[in-house]
Amino acid sequence: MATAANQTRFRVDGMDCASCASKIDTAVRRVPGIEDVSVSVTAGTMTVCHTAESDLGVVETRVRGLGYGVAPLQPTNNDHEHHCHDDDTHDPPHKEEALASLHGHDHGTSTGPWWKSAKGLLTLASGLALVAAYSAGKLVPGIEVWAFIVAMLVGLVPIARRAIMAALNGTPFSIEMLMTIAAVGAVIIGAGEEAATVVFLFLVGELLEGVAAGKARASIQSLTKLVPKTALIERNGKTEEVLAESLVVGSIILVRPGDRVPADGVILSGESAIDEAPVTGESTPVRKGAEATVFAGTVNGDGALRVQVTAAAADNTIARVVKLVEEAQESKAPTERFIDRFSRYYTPGVVVVAALVAVVPPLLLGGEWNAWIYKGLAILLIGCPCALVISTPAAIAASLSAGARRGLLLKGGSVLENLGKITAAAFDKTGTLTEGKPKVTDLIAVEQSEADVLKFAAALETGSSHPLATAILAKAIDRNITVPAVNNAKAIGGKGVTGTIDGLTLFLGSPAAAGDRATLPDDLVTTIGALNDEGKTVSVLLVGTKVAGLIAMRDEPRPDAKAGLKALTDAGIRIVMLTGDNRRTADAIGKNLGIEVRAELLPEDKQRIVGELKKQGFKVAKIGDGINDAPALAAADVGIAMGGGTDVALETAEAAVLHGRVSDVALMIDLSKRTMGNIRQNISVALGLKVVFLFTTIVGVTGLWPAILADTGATVLVTMNALRLLRFRGVASGAA
Repeated sequence: MATAANQTRFRVDGMDCASCASKIDTAVRRVPGIEDVSVSVTAGTMTVCHTAESDLGVVETRVRGLGYGVAPLQPTNNDHEHHCHDDDTHDPPHKEEALASLHGHDHGTSTGPWWKSAKGLLTLASGLALVAAYSAGKLVPGIEVWAFIVAMLVGLVPIARRAIMAALNGTPFSIEMLMTIAAVGAVIIGAGEEAATVVFLFLVGELLEGVAAGKARASIQSLTKLVPKTALIERNGKTEEVLAESLVVGSIILVRPGDRVPADGVILSGESAIDEAPVTGESTPVRKGAEATVFAGTVNGDGALRVQVTAAAADNTIARVVKLVEEAQESKAPTERFIDRFSRYYTPGVVVVAALVAVVPPLLLGGEWNAWIYKGLAILLIGCPCALVISTPAAIAASLSAGARRGLLLKGGSVLENLGKITAAAFDKTGTLTEGKPKVTDLIAVEQSEADVLKFAAALETGSSHPLATAILAKAIDRNITVPAVNNAKAIGGKGVTGTIDGLTLFLGSPAAAGDRATLPDDLVTTIGALNDEGKTVSVLLVGTKVAGLIAMRDEPRPDAKAGLKALTDAGIRIVMLTGDNRRTADAIGKNLGIEVRAELLPEDKQRIVGELKKQGFKVAKIGDGINDAPALAAADVGIAMGGGTDVALETAEAAVLHGRVSDVALMIDLSKRTMGNIRQNISVALGLKVVFLFTTIVGVTGLWPAILADTGATVLVTMNALRLLRFRGVASGAA
């Protein structure tokens, strides 16, 4: 497909499911000059790639004719657009042919209370007309038939209009068309009261489904409300209030205590406890100071902060999360694609069966025409594929939204489905199982007290950005140590650092370098060896020629690493650590966590091991940082990036753990299994009810009323069952 010259975006109101989008997609593609269409149900938008000569007024007319509200969107920096291109190999959500069976709605506004929407008003009008017809029939029996016909038309006319528009635009087998045929047929055979009731019940079912679907959409969209509308920006030495969406990268903003952070950024000055629960799900506020990263939507605690903006509004963490979830919800899972293909043949088949039931017995078996036509019309309603078509996308949309609110990002239904099949998990070490930065684990006093050892070491390391120096300085801050000034500080490449404090000559460095300057007692050498065996790096502090003490540091496991790995093994998943770190350090961490270790690996080695696990029959998840582990992430059945909202964590892998908790990998898999169980329940309900009512209708036990209840009732049940996934809180919370 050639690249289109122009691209226009529209806001579309009233879409409740993927079938709505497919109906719009089919109609718009038939407009001359339209080269590509992308419809997002969750975002409520449509992107059209078209030639310069295209008449977009025709596009709007066709969408409105289908019962949806539509208006052009003005391009802004916040719009995430689908670019016009010629690559259709990625199986975009609405590049397929429209479903032969589509889920219809009386589409109204997607905001505000239901009774103010066009859908709600039409349902109320139909209900009042039905009550009026019933009352009029009791008072004046002679007009009863006509009263029910009028009541039926109140609800049916808008339905029939949309059925005709859908048929003219490429979707002849829509639910609206089946409803129209069934209602008109019922009137012809003298069942006007049932026809009016069936139309009303259909509208009630559609209204309930629309309300339920709106909850799923609102769940993820509510994240955007976390970002404040305004920000305090520093300009020319003054503070000025501006719109948060106008902030650009590099702007300096002031975040007062109690305010929400208006943009992603880096703290320039100030210190405060930041409540990151809205973004990362972390329940405990995190203390942050200069050079620390803050996310839009988080809440500043007790101190004023000066922050330099690092991402525009369209690219902040929350905007990217919402964008990724919207895109993921439009990406079909294998189960959903199967249901779509099945539905293309299912609805025409139902029409054929209904016609045969209505015609064959009277023609060949001497059956009564009215009775068998009535049964055929009932089968037409029973066969409506609404519940079946929505069974999978409703569950996936709810699941993706629930995961996103916990910081679990899954890029599409296919990833969500595959996660539940995982039988092996390969973890990177540094930054994945561990914090990614060393911490002081041991302070061993020899000739000086622990406090003095830490004080002198911190003084020598002041101003250094080396990870080990950062660990020592952080420990001094944690213990409220007052760090003295050091004189004649000098770094000795590869060995350590020297300086003097109050006339004392100090040296801090490796055991080997310290051994060149002083004699290390045998018991101290033994202690250093034991610490090394635990995967710890040891620095020796000398005062003059005497050993003042030892400082041991190690990149420690994440607090939840052990529990997270146990949750995976309890679920029957094999776990293994793949790391490029040295064998001794890796074994020490592995022993602590109880995990199989493969150490001193190059990126291609990690990729090879993932391939070997797959050859052994395992479904493999690779969990890493998304850069060094890129080959292995790509080779795995599912690649999961660990990170704190970085571009790597959000863009590289198929899934991402936003706040870096190891236990969230088990939650992802648990969410997948719950979702697939929910989908199986939905399909069983959708098909099971149809089979039951098909049998009872043919034998004459049930008629039109139960038929429409079987369809709309099943649709509502399926949707409400899917929405249970929105309550997902993880393994500890019980059933979803």
